[in-house]
Amino acid sequence: MKEPQTELDPLLEPLRDYVLGKPGAEETFPFGPEVMVMKVGGKMFALIGWENVPVTINLKCDPERAIELRELYSGVAPGYHMNKKLWNTVTMDGSVDLDFVCELIDHSYDLILASLPRKLQAEIRNLRDD
Repeated sequence: MKEPQTELDPLLEPLRDYVLGKPGAEETFPFGPEVMVMKVGGKMFALIGWENVPVTINLKCDPERAIELRELYSGVAPGYHMNKKLWNTVTMDGSVDLDFVCELIDHSYDLILASLPRKLQAEIRNLRDD
C-alpha cells in the first residue's frame, strides 16, 4: 500500500498561483480531489498532480513542439492519461525550471483561448484590462 505524502512539493503553490493568475482561469476537480484541473472558458489548459512529489503538470502543446520538448528535457513526457500528440506531462524534478514551465503554461493557455468562440475570447481578454 502506498504511503500518503505528508509534505507537498514547494513548487506547487508557485505553479498554482501562476496558472490561476491567467485571465478567466478557474480551478476544478472533475476527476477527483487528487488532480487540479485548470480551465479557461470551460476548457482544460492545465492539470496539476498536486499530491505528487515532485509535482506534475499536464499542458497542451503544439504537436511538433511537444516532441521537441520531450527530446530536450528528461522531465517532459507524453501527457499522462491525455492525447499523447497534444499534451505533455512536465515533472518538476529540476530538469525544467519554473520560468520555462510558466512559458509552457502560457502556450497551453493561449492554445485553448484561441479555440474558444470569438465573443468569449474577447470577454476573457477584457478581464486583463480590469
